[in-house]
Amino acid sequence: MHLIPQIAWPRVMSRPRNLIAHLRQDRNGLAMLEFGLAMPVVLALGLYGVETANLALINLRVSQIALNLADNAGRVGTTSALNTQQLREVDINDILQAVRYQGSGIGLGTKARITLSSLENVQQSYDTAPVQRIHWQRCLGMKSGTNYDSSYGTTTTAAGTTATSTNAGTAAATGMGDTNAKVNAPAGSGVMFVEINYYYTPLSGTWLMSPARIHYVASFIVRDNRDFSQIFNPTPAATRATCNLYAS
Repeated sequence: MHLIPQIAWPRVMSRPRNLIAHLRQDRNGLAMLEFGLAMPVVLALGLYGVETANLALINLRVSQIALNLADNAGRVGTTSALNTQQLREVDINDILQAVRYQGSGIGLGTKARITLSSLENVQQSYDTAPVQRIHWQRCLGMKSGTNYDSSYGTTTTAAGTTATSTNAGTAAATGMGDTNAKVNAPAGSGVMFVEINYYYTPLSGTWLMSPARIHYVASFIVRDNRDFSQIFNPTPAATRATCNLYAS
């Protein structure tokens, strides 16, 4: 009697629909699949929220720096023998140094242009009547161009350095500021007008939010009996932060 050997064939599902039914009932990895599909949306929404919050924070910091600079510029000076306050170049440099410290966390020195202007309504010795003018300007920051340099009038670098008509500054009969929101200096006094233009770059690149220019102005009336004839620079003379310079 001869025995026929039995061959062990691999077990194969006889019908394709059995495999489909098996996959339909398999719930392994379902949560991971849902997480993988939702993650890009959640990530995008989260990053957009972070970008929006950061933009709001930068706006707040820039506006506060503008207010502080205008406020400080309206207070500084040294009392002269005539019992008036003389504003000196060293005083201006000190308050600009404070701006550097305040804005160091947001790169204000490299990403912005800060312009401090003295808007005055004073009759100088060379005037026949009080004149509203931008007497002098001092600047800080490395950004330059149409959207960053002063938007409301400019002066020469020599303006305000001496009490002469050649350094009188620039006429500003309608004041400084945007249309229908102009600031004017009160008679016999002046206003410290600050303009900051800051280039904002998003944290996560440009795919969620585009770079933008943040623009703020602030102004404070000079609150002492200031001598408006010029900015004084006694020996040892301080370096003037004139607006032809672009430095952080």
